[in-house]
Amino acid sequence: MKRRELFSSLSSSFSKKEKKEIVLRPPYFQDETIFFTNCISCEGLCSTACEENIIIIQEDLTPKLDFTSSGCTYCDECAAICPNEVLKLEYKKHINAKIEIDVLSCLSWNQTMCFSCKDPCLDDAIDFLGMFRPSINDKCTSCGFCIKTCPTSAIKIVS
Repeated sequence: MKRRELFSSLSSSFSKKEKKEIVLRPPYFQDETIFFTNCISCEGLCSTACEENIIIIQEDLTPKLDFTSSGCTYCDECAAICPNEVLKLEYKKHINAKIEIDVLSCLSWNQTMCFSCKDPCLDDAIDFLGMFRPSINDKCTSCGFCIKTCPTSAIKIVS
């Protein structure tokens, strides 16, 4: 095997890995499997009740959160309107997501003053070392408001 063939085969094996899409659900459910049985009949009432318009109904008729335009205020409206008890106020919790800052893409990590992520954070969950190097602390509720405001899309959901 030639060296070029070896490196080509190695690189192609890395590029074939598919990224599994992360589906974030509204933060008011107990069991995710109920979405696939009980959500298909309500016609997306939770998405119409959402004041931030971040709940979208997927092709499988289940709701998912989309932080491209805004974030979750935990207003309880989606749970209050859910007729099939998939979303209930008593199950309220933080959104099941880990949000991280990509230090290679972040302006502040690259010596440019930027507070785009800190300003909309309602939970004071982003700390800065001086005026640079932001990091997400334990106060983060994964609401997503910081994601849409980042000018370089350096803030990402990793799980």
